[in-house]
Amino acid sequence: MERHLVIGASGQLGIELIIGMQAKYGVNAVVSSDIRTSEDADVNRGEFILLDATDQKAVRKVLTDGGFTHVYHLVAMLSAKGEDNPLEGWELNMKSLFNVLECAKEGLVEKVFWPSSIAVFGPNAHKQATAQDTCCDPTTVYGVSKVAGELWCKYYFEHYGVDVRSLRYPGLIGHRSLPGGGTTDYAVEAFHRALEGKEFECYLDENEALPMMHMDDAIRATLELMEAPIDCVRVRTSYNLSGCSFSPFELNNEIKKTIPEFKTVYSPDIRQQIASSWPDSIDDTDARADWGWKAVYDVEGLVKAMLDALKR
Repeated sequence: MERHLVIGASGQLGIELIIGMQAKYGVNAVVSSDIRTSEDADVNRGEFILLDATDQKAVRKVLTDGGFTHVYHLVAMLSAKGEDNPLEGWELNMKSLFNVLECAKEGLVEKVFWPSSIAVFGPNAHKQATAQDTCCDPTTVYGVSKVAGELWCKYYFEHYGVDVRSLRYPGLIGHRSLPGGGTTDYAVEAFHRALEGKEFECYLDENEALPMMHMDDAIRATLELMEAPIDCVRVRTSYNLSGCSFSPFELNNEIKKTIPEFKTVYSPDIRQQIASSWPDSIDDTDARADWGWKAVYDVEGLVKAMLDALKR
């Protein structure tokens, strides 16, 4: 029987992943862990383990005692927060990953999922349809840690046979939690301001297009990759993943179709420098070819889904 552990389950991605896996595998097959409990009632239906992912002994004990077959290691300090605390960001992102990889190396778990990001790309990458094998020269500690993590995942697969799989997520947009410190989180905040009837102050330039994805697509991609036969998973760094791309101005106009009085003002800050180094759109040909990935949500569908969900 498969048994799934999500480490870092109380964050934006973790909440959505737990709920998606509960629906697919059953509540009793999915265990959440973090340094704090989730505030989401659906997540809290299942078992929770208090766990500091930087504590090697604690991680090993949980994996030894729990009988887990799959680990989803989501712990990370995101891009904007990481620039405020670069050494802390590096320590958290890398130490926690090594703790999981070492346990997998010892045979304590069969499969590992670890998320990467479009933050691996830097200013020298092609902005449009950025390819899978594009040179990675990130400008943030978050991006640097993701590039390093991708290479270590590949290393553990090639040298120790650890079946670790990864996706380069674009900006993820979901309704179950508030923004968590990522550069692309402006979009989540915009939906909240629109439904509150408030003006939205955007920290990015109005024309700064970025790759985005509805959380439902991201969760589906994650589970499809983890269920793919091992021979189909050719990329052992991290797969490019594409949903849709839009700028703050385009998002503003799409929201106005439903909420005509919505207004965005633009006050770019340091996060604009981060965003400008990232691609405008992503080429995910390898994911499509290797394990049949295809996004469902376009910009119009994403906006409608978010507004409907937040209204409820």
